[in-house]
Amino acid sequence: MTIEDYGNFLAEVRKATGFETLVPNESGLVSVRVDDTYNVNFQFVEATGMVLCFVEVAELPADAPKSVYRDLMIGGLFGKDTAGGYFAIEADTETVVYHYYFNLETAAKDVEEFVSAIEKILQLCDMWAERIKEDIAGADHAVDGLPLGHTGDGKPFGHTIEGLPAGHMVFHA
Repeated sequence: MTIEDYGNFLAEVRKATGFETLVPNESGLVSVRVDDTYNVNFQFVEATGMVLCFVEVAELPADAPKSVYRDLMIGGLFGKDTAGGYFAIEADTETVVYHYYFNLETAAKDVEEFVSAIEKILQLCDMWAERIKEDIAGADHAVDGLPLGHTGDGKPFGHTIEGLPAGHMVFHA
């Protein structure tokens, strides 16, 4: 697939979403602000035919507790709590970034499914933003005997999207 195919695909996504600013620059990068909460970015990688989607989830304080990093690593193991995507931390800003790769050829076959997948990614980012916030707040209020990243009943945080079990969302066929 080519950069032109990518541009045509994004034109279809614009029609489906109404996001008129979803126009890539010459290198295939585009960013759109969603619900005044997230910057959703897409970068086309012509050599592989993949579209990298990345979303800034949360900015960490300089003294973020170990539990935040631990939860991100555990949640990312085998895509357990990340639906197959990955978290990284931007070095200069300490921003947690979620990223996921889409196959352009597959995504272009069903634009509605792609838009649905982006909505699910944003729901996942909401859950992780809250989880990170709770981990940071919990560092000062940990329950004795419970590891951070757990609820007061001793069970790990459990996050699901209605109709899909945690860690089993499918973004592409």
